[in-house]
Amino acid sequence: MLTYKIHLIRHGLTQGNLEGRYIGSTDLPLCEVGKAQLLQLREECEYPQVDCVYTSPLQRARQSAEILYPDRQVIPVDGLRELDFGAFENRDMHDLEKDPAFQEWVAAGPAACPPGGESGQMLQKRAIEAVAHIFAQMMEKRIVSAAVVTHGGVIMNLLAAMGLPQRPAVAWQLEPGHGFTCLLSAQMWMRDRKFEVYGQLPYDGRDYQEAFFADLC
Repeated sequence: MLTYKIHLIRHGLTQGNLEGRYIGSTDLPLCEVGKAQLLQLREECEYPQVDCVYTSPLQRARQSAEILYPDRQVIPVDGLRELDFGAFENRDMHDLEKDPAFQEWVAAGPAACPPGGESGQMLQKRAIEAVAHIFAQMMEKRIVSAAVVTHGGVIMNLLAAMGLPQRPAVAWQLEPGHGFTCLLSAQMWMRDRKFEVYGQLPYDGRDYQEAFFADLC
């Protein structure tokens, strides 16, 4: 039985990240610190070899993919974009903490939409559809290993919905440039719409699975 690998990787830092702003659909590039961090990770650690690289259409993800996989074509997939925070886009946390509309949205749960934005459930639905599209291409073209460079919120929602072992979204938080390797088979996907989360990225010399499960505990 053929096993496929999808490597979910969070993009590097933007200036908005450094300033503590809510950056979702806002299309910011990587900042110089973000670029330097990714280059350092690529130099000191190891990212898996892949046949294909998919990304969010937002430039911070595309630029990250180009740094980590400079010899691979980057294929944008619209469904991999970050959550649209609507009226809360590009505002910093200190400002938002004083906004009653923001507090109401946070308390309402994943089904609630920020004013002019989208809900966590909407993000999860399109992210699952995006992965389904990618996996269909992988099976059709016999691509056994692909990188998906996207956003923290997308990865957290995907793994909370489809990852094994089952964990809440908060357990799947990532630092910039880091990620998870997911193992898929056609049978498991068609039957359960699930995949096994195998280990963390990039490889840093520790035992791959042992370090992964230790970090989850």
